[in-house]
Amino acid sequence: MDAVTAIMTRRSIRDYSPHPVPAELIRILVEAGMCAPSAFNERSQDFIVINDRKILDAIFNLNTKALQIKKATVAIMICGNQGREKFKGQGYWQLDGAVAAENILIAANAMGLGAVWTAIYPYPDRIAGVKKLLNLPEEVIPLTIIPIGYPGEQKPRENRFESSRLHTNGW
Repeated sequence: MDAVTAIMTRRSIRDYSPHPVPAELIRILVEAGMCAPSAFNERSQDFIVINDRKILDAIFNLNTKALQIKKATVAIMICGNQGREKFKGQGYWQLDGAVAAENILIAANAMGLGAVWTAIYPYPDRIAGVKKLLNLPEEVIPLTIIPIGYPGEQKPRENRFESSRLHTNGW
């Protein structure tokens, strides 16, 4: 699948088949995340692959609306490492992590996998719970967890283009 098709057909998939995703495909997704651009080339993200059912269930318990975590056999968590920030306190780690997440979501779609952004940041209770559960260093802040799996649901492409939201050379 070419890049534009992967972008245009990407959907948030929250239901997965029980078949595990091979570790090599997960490594490719993490590499796709690491290929994302970052502000000032800080590369402030760290990635945690979670394939332990007990840990996934514990993360679900921090956000019981996120049933997709219960259904996935693996997830990738993206964290911002403030220790790598060149410009402290600017929050570039949030932007860098979001761009990395989008790369992962698009790559997953291109590879025939389903995935969905599931927020940890900016919720203080989720952040604290994940930091404690995974023993994250003080300077590391969890941004998102992306459950991944073979799609257990099919969603048609939506045309999201709205010409009223396109402006040229000003508002």
